[in-house]
Amino acid sequence: MLTNNNLSKLVPFLFLSLSLFGCVKEIKDDPLEQTPKISIDLDQIQQRGKLIAITGYNAYSYFIYRGQPMGYEYELLKRLTADLNLGLEVKIVHGLDEMIEALNSGDGDLIAFNLTVTKDRTKAVAFTEYYTLTPQVLVQRKPKNWRQMKLHQIKRRLIRSPVDLIGKPITVRKASSHVMRLKNLSNEIGADLNIIEAPADVTSGDLITMVANGEIDYTVADKNVAELYSGYYPILDIDYEISLPQRIAWAVRKNSPKLLDTINNWLRKEKKKNDYYTIYDRYFKNTKGFRRRINSEYFSLTGGKISQYDDIIKKSAVKLNWDWRLLASLIYQESQFKTHKKSWAGAEGLMQLMPATAKRFGVDDPSNINQNIEAGVKYLKWLEKYWSKDILDPDERIKFVLASYNIGPSHVVDARNLAKKYGADPNVWHGNVEEYLLKKSEAKYYNDPIVKVGYARGKETVKYVREILDRYEQYKKFIKK
Repeated sequence: MLTNNNLSKLVPFLFLSLSLFGCVKEIKDDPLEQTPKISIDLDQIQQRGKLIAITGYNAYSYFIYRGQPMGYEYELLKRLTADLNLGLEVKIVHGLDEMIEALNSGDGDLIAFNLTVTKDRTKAVAFTEYYTLTPQVLVQRKPKNWRQMKLHQIKRRLIRSPVDLIGKPITVRKASSHVMRLKNLSNEIGADLNIIEAPADVTSGDLITMVANGEIDYTVADKNVAELYSGYYPILDIDYEISLPQRIAWAVRKNSPKLLDTINNWLRKEKKKNDYYTIYDRYFKNTKGFRRRINSEYFSLTGGKISQYDDIIKKSAVKLNWDWRLLASLIYQESQFKTHKKSWAGAEGLMQLMPATAKRFGVDDPSNINQNIEAGVKYLKWLEKYWSKDILDPDERIKFVLASYNIGPSHVVDARNLAKKYGADPNVWHGNVEEYLLKKSEAKYYNDPIVKVGYARGKETVKYVREILDRYEQYKKFIKK
């Protein structure tokens, strides 16, 4: 799980920390002492139309797997924003101090991450109601020959008292609650513990993996995260709890009371639903699913591929002059990369081509992957040319192309004509043409003489365009161009 890049950052830091035994780096501008620099609450967020969430990038909060953005925090955020009828923008921030600073600077509306509620942090942020309780545990390796040993023999070789930690290097993530807990433990036993703070872009999962691989000896993690990794690395022991169960929650700015109340009310409702606990189990209890993901080349943390068709998609995207990740997002939307998928309307293959369209652009066998993608790209090129004379902005034109791919260009032309008639901008998709495509399901609009092809279920197309572009933004965060 730990990349070579992170390891190269961590190794010199470990040597430095060992030489400065017991020293703590001074923070000039402590995020825990900051107050909000901006005032944005729920009303302003609703006017903006989207919620901006700050989170981290790890194997359980937020990642891409087989082309789909996933993660515990991500799934809850999607449910929250759907409930509030808002769009979602996710910002990845490395480091807990940096998350708090970004929140109070207005770069996001909430921190949606595996945050432990601590007294110090409550000075800087307002925590939501907790969504789980978990103690902190010491993560250590069992003896090399542990499989040949009896349980009591293994236990004798493991640390089971804080006194046994004196003088031993314990590597934890910078500014984490684990640092605070170890400092408190040091006071409790009346001796200095050798606390090594790893850089902010090294995750708890990275450190647990390093313990398993013998690169470091000890780390501290929340038990729910440690249990996930110990199911993958049986050599790990996570049975020694060094804290009482602690609250895990999200956080908002202290001057966002409406947002806080709204999230809390939503959490109370969600906790009454079975789905809420199913989502938690999916990411923190399902060790088989976790093992499948981290062994997969389609897992963004380790593999970096979107699908098994990436090479074909990359070559095809060049013909369109598109970022290949945008084309991949469209294909995922159409078929989830299932080559034999067939819609109720008769559309087939990766790019879900209708028989007439497939024939028009040279497909003899819709199930043939190369033919299907080639014909789909030819159709997209045709749509690109079709809109190029009217929609001059290339970023806007992509939205019109996507919408036309889904519903056909004639319906989009109708929506543009309605936009002109009612004073909206016919060359801008969001908030303009998309609104009149939505209205094409209302008799007043689809019966208008300027509407040539009548009724349309515009809601599906508006959602289609938004989801492709949203997923594309996720791909850009995780997958190399």
